[in-house]
Formats: sequence, structure tokens, C-alpha cells
Amino acid sequence: MGTGTNFREEFTDTPLLKRDVSKFHIAAMVGIPLAAILFQVYVPRFFERLSYLELPLLVTVYFSLMRRTPAVGVLFGAGIGLAQDSLSHNPLGMFGIVKTLVGYFAASMSQRFDVQNAWVRLVLSFFFFFFHQFFSWVLGRALLGEALEFDLPTTLVVAVLNALVAVPLFHILDKLKVTA
Repeated sequence: MGTGTNFREEFTDTPLLKRDVSKFHIAAMVGIPLAAILFQVYVPRFFERLSYLELPLLVTVYFSLMRRTPAVGVLFGAGIGLAQDSLSHNPLGMFGIVKTLVGYFAASMSQRFDVQNAWVRLVLSFFFFFFHQFFSWVLGRALLGEALEFDLPTTLVVAVLNALVAVPLFHILDKLKVTA
């Protein structure tokens, strides 16, 4: 099933919070989100085909999954979202609200699932990208009164592409964990 655990250990009611909480250097916890935000802002200007990548979201999901604490997920999501808002054309707070929710729910999900499993990471990345896009649409319509359309087929395709990028990205980020 997972990474060497048996079925009983993987699907019990005991939260996984007490084990497998990952630690990172402070430089990685600041530098990786900053690099993801800068990638999101500047790379699509030169390579339009990479504009579908939502690296700040993937980084939010990764750190929230690895830290396994909803409070940390909220802080990561809010920080990354507000930083992304400040460098984008969106009203301040839109990405902040959405990524805060993503961080919270990702950290909450990590307490119940073996998030070291590549298939679980793929599914969660797909789900959280879709959630991010849908909730951004809801907030745009409700808070800003914008007449936005939600393009479901395009969102699903881009969610698959982001999920496919997330699995190797998460594997690379796993190499930056601090071992005790």
C-alpha cells in the first residue's frame, strides 16, 4: 500500500500526526515559496505554456501535508497567498483566502492519509488545484461581483497537469527535509 506500512497501520482511526512530521531548514521554508511565487509571476511572461503551473499552490499543499498541523497550513497558505496577491493583478486577499483554506484542509487531510505515497499525493494535488480554482471563482463572484465563468473542462485538464508536476516536485522537495 504505502511506504512499507501494512493495511492496519495505514487505515486506522489513529491520526498520523504523531509520526512523520517533517522538519525543514528555515531557509527552505522561506526560499522555496518565494521561488515559487517569483516563478508564477515572471516565467509565464517568457514561456506562456508554463502559465498553467500553479507552483505557489503546490508548495502550499506540500508544506501543509508534510507539517501535518492545520495551524501551520493556515499560516503557510495565508503567507504564500498574500505574497502572491501583492505581486499579481488580483485584489489583495483573494489568493490569501483561498490558499489559507487549501493549507488548512491539506494539513487536516495529512493527519488521516499516508502522504508519502505518490498516488495519494497525485490525487490530493488534483483535488486541491480544483478546490483552489473553484473557490477562487466563488470568491470572485461573491465578494467582487465579477461575472466570471468557470470552465470545467479546462480546469480539469490543468488540474491533471498540475498534479502530474506535483509528484516529482514533491519528491525533489522531500530531499530538503531535515533528518534528526
